[in-house]
Amino acid sequence: MADGSDSTLTADRPAPPPSDLVAGIRSFAAGHGGAKAVIEYVGRRGARIVLVGQDGAWADQFADDTDVARRACESAGVEVENEWERELMEQMRPSNDLWRSMARRSLAR
Repeated sequence: MADGSDSTLTADRPAPPPSDLVAGIRSFAAGHGGAKAVIEYVGRRGARIVLVGQDGAWADQFADDTDVARRACESAGVEVENEWERELMEQMRPSNDLWRSMARRSLAR
């Protein structure tokens, strides 16, 4: 045996993303004909994953950091956009409840 051949070098592999996060992303995509994601860094809180369904519905999930968010989307089979593209924003359809909540916020100012 050659000197030093008794040990193997292993690369540090990142931990898999939380299964409940992957399941939530996968469930949203399945319920809306597929989805795309945009990942936003939100400081100490981690990363926000904004999911936009093919039908225009949208939702968000939170991850510990952007790397976990990317791995979760990859595991769920959801494509990650690098930024908010015009086409993706035009695809989003806010619900009536969201419009009402935004109106209440502006009136309260």
